[in-house]
Amino acid sequence: MSSNDLIVSLDIGTSKIRVIIGEISNGAINIIGVGSADSEGIRKGAIVDIDLTVQSIRNAVDHAERMVGITIDEVYVGIAGNHIALQSNHGVVAVSNEDREIGEDDIERVLTASRVVALPPEREIIGLLPKQFFVDGLGDIQDPRGMIGVRLEVECTIITGTKAAVHNLMRCVEKAGLRISGIVLMSLASGMMALSKDEKQMGTVLADIGAGSTTLAVFEGGSLAAVSTLPIGGDYVTSDICYGLKTQTEHAEKIKLKYGCARVEDAAEDLKFKVMRVGTNVEKEFSQVDLANIIEPRMQEIFQMIRQEIKRLGYHDKINGYVLTGGTVSMPSVLPLAQIELESSVRIAVPDYIGVRDPSFSSGVGMIQWVTKYVRSRVAGASKKPAKTKAAAGASSSGKSGFVEWFKNMFKEFI
Repeated sequence: MSSNDLIVSLDIGTSKIRVIIGEISNGAINIIGVGSADSEGIRKGAIVDIDLTVQSIRNAVDHAERMVGITIDEVYVGIAGNHIALQSNHGVVAVSNEDREIGEDDIERVLTASRVVALPPEREIIGLLPKQFFVDGLGDIQDPRGMIGVRLEVECTIITGTKAAVHNLMRCVEKAGLRISGIVLMSLASGMMALSKDEKQMGTVLADIGAGSTTLAVFEGGSLAAVSTLPIGGDYVTSDICYGLKTQTEHAEKIKLKYGCARVEDAAEDLKFKVMRVGTNVEKEFSQVDLANIIEPRMQEIFQMIRQEIKRLGYHDKINGYVLTGGTVSMPSVLPLAQIELESSVRIAVPDYIGVRDPSFSSGVGMIQWVTKYVRSRVAGASKKPAKTKAAAGASSSGKSGFVEWFKNMFKEFI
C-alpha cells in the first residue's frame, strides 16, 4: 500500500446508506469525507427494489464527492443479513518447493483447497477465515511461511451467502456507476473496529442494532464463531411511537431522535413536546416520560431476543460480555437498560475519528480499517484527479487485484 491511498466503504443499511472516505497516510487512517442518504428500497436489511436502492447509493456517493471534491470510482461493499452462514472446512496440499520451504504459493494453494466444499446450488462462498495451519501434523501455527515441511494443512471457517442476495447487492452497486473492489462481511468489519484482541479471545457478542435488523456476531478464541440476524431494530421503536402518539412515521422518527429515552426512570417529566396527530389539525402535548413508556418495552424486547438467540446458538455460558453498536444504541439510557436485560457487562463501541463519532458509523469505519490491514496492493477507492463522468468510471479496468491480495493476507489475524 502506498503512503497516501484513499479507501471508500459503502454501508447499505435499512435506514441510511453511508459512504465513508478514508485517507491512509503513513499507515494512519484519516476520515476525510462522509456521505449519507435515506435508504429507499431496503426492508429489514434486504434489497426489495433495485432502482430505488441504486438511486439511494448515488445520492450518498454524490454527497461524499461534494464534501471532498473527488470522484469516487471504486468502493468496498459491506454485506450482512440472515442469509449469511458459517461452516468449518479443512484443506491439505503437498509443499511444492524442492527445498520444502513453505512459500506464498503453498499458502494460496491450501486456501484454495479449503474452499472445495459441497454447497446447495443457491449458495456461494463469499469469504474465508483461516483458524490455524498445520505443518506435518504440528498445529496452532499462525504464519507457516518460511517453515520446512512436506504437508501443509489449514483449518478454516467458510462464509457463505445466497447467490440472489450477493448478486442483487453487486448489481445495485454496479448500476450506480461504481466498481466493487471487494465485499467485506459487516460483522468482521464492525468487530475490527469495536473489539479488542482480548475480547475476541475471551468470548464476546457484538450486537449491531440497526433500523431494520439486529446483527449478532459471536467472537471466541480470537475468531468469528457464529453469526445471526434478528428481524427487529430501531424501526420497530419508531412504529410503536407512531401508533402510541397517533402520528405519522416521519414525525415519530424525528421525535425519537430528539426526545427519545430508553428508560422511564431516566426520562424528564418537564421535557415537553407537541405532536400533530393523524386525522386532525390539533397538536397534543406529551412529555419525555410518555415517550419513554413507549420506547422501553420495545428496547427490552430487543435485548431479550438477543439473549435468547445467543442461548439458541449455544454460547450463553461462554460469553463474557456484550458490545453494542449501530444507530439505535445512540439513544440515551440504552446502556443501563442493556446491562439489566442482558445480565452481563455491556459497553457501546464508537469510532474514534473526527466526523464519525457515532455508533451508526461503526461498520463503515470498520471496513476501512479491515481493508487497510489486509489489502497490501494498491487501493483505488477514489482519485484526486479532475472529475470523470460516471460512464468513464464504469469503463475503467476492474479492481479485483485488491480483493485477491486481501484473500491471500487475511489469515494473519484470525488464528
